[in-house]
Amino acid sequence: MAKHSQQDIAEEGELFCTHIGGSATLEGVMMRGKLNWAVAVRCEDGSIYVEEHDLPDPSTRPGWMRWPIIRGCVSFAESMVLAYRALDIASEHAFDFEDEKEDSGAPADNDGASTGDDADKQGDSGMGIAMVISVCIGVLLGVGIFVAVPLFLTNLLVGELSADNSLEWNIVEALLRITVLIAYVGGVGLIPDMARMYGYHGAEHQSIHCFEHGLPLTPENAAKFSRLHVRCGTAFLVMTVGVALILHAVVPVGAWAEALGLEGIVRSLFVFCSRLVMLPIVAGVSYEVTVKWAGSHPDNPLVKIALWPGLQMQRLTTRKADPGMLECAIEALKRVDSRERAAAEEIEGVEEPAAELAESAA
Repeated sequence: MAKHSQQDIAEEGELFCTHIGGSATLEGVMMRGKLNWAVAVRCEDGSIYVEEHDLPDPSTRPGWMRWPIIRGCVSFAESMVLAYRALDIASEHAFDFEDEKEDSGAPADNDGASTGDDADKQGDSGMGIAMVISVCIGVLLGVGIFVAVPLFLTNLLVGELSADNSLEWNIVEALLRITVLIAYVGGVGLIPDMARMYGYHGAEHQSIHCFEHGLPLTPENAAKFSRLHVRCGTAFLVMTVGVALILHAVVPVGAWAEALGLEGIVRSLFVFCSRLVMLPIVAGVSYEVTVKWAGSHPDNPLVKIALWPGLQMQRLTTRKADPGMLECAIEALKRVDSRERAAAEEIEGVEEPAAELAESAA
């Protein structure tokens, strides 16, 4: 059978759907479950560094945080924070900074990390501040690139948003937003380091496919599967464009601007602020579609139609992974799966069905 046909078959017929997901990092993969998350990073000496952390107990959350729409916003924010934490861990271990630490005169242990309680506390504090700054900068850049730029270009092409041109204006804005998104992810993929991250993104998907098929988690088995997956942040981003188009077309922002007598830059700022206000709703609805509905019914024909654009975008944000990349993804996945199986055995005295299918992978 041809290789292409084997991959097409590999995309179908998962024995079960898992909630485990993740993201690519510098030279590694982060996987997240219900109880913990783990990141596996390929070090310069060829070894794999694995680090895992607990997640807050979901049962301790306020009930309103589990409401539809709201839970999507919460999950999106948490995913961003975890992705940044994983990137920070990866950057620390993927590249050898031991020489730099020695040159600076800082005492180091066998792993090249600074020693001493005061140094650790200062490092943790500085890391937290740096992470907050990085997240804020990332959010600002995202809003600027994917909200402000399409809005500005639409004003140039169509004119100011009004009650009369609302449908045309929103369609042009959506087309420009998806164009900017495609140009951005395609351009970033031309950078060598980011191209490797796209490979690790593919490794994440391939290893999860392998897990969902109930096969032993090995690079050889994972390599048989597609690098595309319905439960992907890329599919989520593309879905937000469609959801935003519908929501913006329904909410009469142009009519409100006219009723308030807003003109010029003031009207543009009003439209921009309306987009920001509606972002949580857009993110929440997109989460319900791509994660809750599509993730639970991947073989549903309507799911395939709804997620087809996002799957095609993944052809830009993923690469076919090499065996080394798959090893990293598998190591992170094993840590998460092992923790959940152990918790299930402790509480119920029996393994969960999904864990039984992947028992040989542990």
